Amino acid sequence: MGNLTGAAGLTMVLTGIIYGIKPYGASAMGWGNPFVVTMLVGGLAVLGLFVVIERRVDQPMLDLELFSVRPFTMGNIAALLASTGRGGFQFMLIIWLQGIWLPLHWFDFARTPLWAGIYLMPLTAGFLAAGPLSGWLSDHFGARPFATGGMLLAAASFLGMMALPANFSYPVFAAMLLVNGMAFGMFASPNMASVMNSVPARHRGAASGTLATFQNAGFPLSIGLFFSLMVVGLQGSVPHTMLVGLTAHGVPVRTAAALSQLPPLGYLFAAFLRYNPLGTLLGPGVLRALPPGQAADLTGRAFFPQLISGPFRHGLVVVLAFAALMCLIAAATSWMRGGKFVHEEAGPHLTVARSNRQDRPSPSARGNGHGAGTGRAASSREHGSR
Repeated sequence: MGNLTGAAGLTMVLTGIIYGIKPYGASAMGWGNPFVVTMLVGGLAVLGLFVVIERRVDQPMLDLELFSVRPFTMGNIAALLASTGRGGFQFMLIIWLQGIWLPLHWFDFARTPLWAGIYLMPLTAGFLAAGPLSGWLSDHFGARPFATGGMLLAAASFLGMMALPANFSYPVFAAMLLVNGMAFGMFASPNMASVMNSVPARHRGAASGTLATFQNAGFPLSIGLFFSLMVVGLQGSVPHTMLVGLTAHGVPVRTAAALSQLPPLGYLFAAFLRYNPLGTLLGPGVLRALPPGQAADLTGRAFFPQLISGPFRHGLVVVLAFAALMCLIAAATSWMRGGKFVHEEAGPHLTVARSNRQDRPSPSARGNGHGAGTGRAASSREHGSR
């Protein structure tokens, strides 16, 4: 039952979050949709049932007493916050490139997905460069300085991107991506090592699964939050900008007013799906009634990106500020994990008996906030200052 309730509860919550960004009725978002509310409330209730079941069964899927180990708990929370700060940001980068920057630099909408991936390579390069090195260094000096420093650097990179215009200079943008990738590379490997080192060997499979669950849950959570914040940022300026831009190019006021009230997510996902939305939204009837020059301008590479760039940047500032905040909280959480800690089994000749709970954190370990002791079956050591 524990497995079923945990999977069902988490799936329901994440489903509600994803459907929350879908327009509902006259609203640009779906947070008032009864289905979304049911999924969120019901999912949280089922997760509460999961906790009750896990605390009562003899062999739980996840030993909840592991969360009494401070490095384990703080590492998982930091991973969730880091994923929340990064997951939706990657989608925003793709939309930024595909919907605005690449078309303004003479790339056809149909070619933008490929080139968006190419232009985002500094992000991956930074992660690959910093990840192995920070992991090696954390083995010698502990995870706290690298994981915490990585999150602080990530927050700084998000704040730096807030200063970029929508039509940015690519070398500056690439440098920001490189720093951001290095920041998350600095965090990922040391944080994982810290979480895994903090628990007994027999619990490391469950610890790895827990960490992966926290990380993976952060991505859809991030997408829901990022797109909601982006819609809030766009909603105030897109309708007026769209109305003025379309009527200035000869589109009838009634048609322009109807298009300006469409949900902003439609424009964003149109760019994500590699087509210019105005050609489809206006339709052949409206385009044929316009002078050829006006119709060509409306469906060309530059009009839509120029039209949406101002409102998009306003929404992007809100999104990046949120991402920076998540990383700063993750940095504080990561610092609270304490100094270098490695859980050690006392010896292979001793049997860890679940009925005696000898592989769970001992009362003394829970008291000092660092331990992951296992009674007579394990000992622990701590290196460095707290």
